[in-house]
Amino acid sequence: MNIYGVIAIFNYEMARMKRTLIQSIVAPVVTTSLYFVVFGAAIGSRIQQVEGVSYGAFIVPGLVMLSLLTNSISNASFGIYFPKFSGTVYEMLSAPISAMEVVLGYVGAAATKSVILAMIILATAGVFIELEIRHPVLMLLFVFLTATSFSLFGFILGIWADNFEKLSVVPTLLITPLVFLGGSFYSTEMLPPIWQTIALMNPVLYLVSGLRWSFYEISEVNVLVSLSCIGVFTCLCLLVIAIIFRTGYRLRA
Repeated sequence: MNIYGVIAIFNYEMARMKRTLIQSIVAPVVTTSLYFVVFGAAIGSRIQQVEGVSYGAFIVPGLVMLSLLTNSISNASFGIYFPKFSGTVYEMLSAPISAMEVVLGYVGAAATKSVILAMIILATAGVFIELEIRHPVLMLLFVFLTATSFSLFGFILGIWADNFEKLSVVPTLLITPLVFLGGSFYSTEMLPPIWQTIALMNPVLYLVSGLRWSFYEISEVNVLVSLSCIGVFTCLCLLVIAIIFRTGYRLRA
């Protein structure tokens, strides 16, 4: 393995985070604080507890998952799209570095940035409420797997997109609505039976539910099912990326 090539890509992507600290760190922290003010104060005053947990604490896993999904996708998609846009992707493809090493560098950096931001959001949440994490190792596992899988998905999106508008289509029109409808800020048990069944078709529900179980041991679905869903999604993304590099789809054309 060309470890120097992987480190070069990784360091380049991480340096971009340092250059945009306000956008990368400050903005998500302010947004999280606003969520706590709006949801925690306004709705929390009407809903004291959800399944034995205070409403402010209940929405923390949802906020973390929202940050993980959106930032993992945006970081990875922009990271690979910009070399395509500037034409430097051809230099990378002709360099002595394999497809696996390219993916490792870009996806590793995107996932690392998302995990760092998730930890910062957790720290921000701790300012507003008293956090309880009953299974910290499982929580970190969920955070790491989610960041990695959706960074892979973002990498695919960045290769597929042929303009900047398409980079924001999936996070804005698909991921964010799925997070809000996936039990991030409410329990699906509050819904009518038919909507509970429909909610089970939302893949984000399994991610939020698994992460919430690691905090409070409450979930809508079995935690093993949640882990299995992340594993299957990761394998599918890896398969698609392998096909992209084998065929040169929107990389060599």
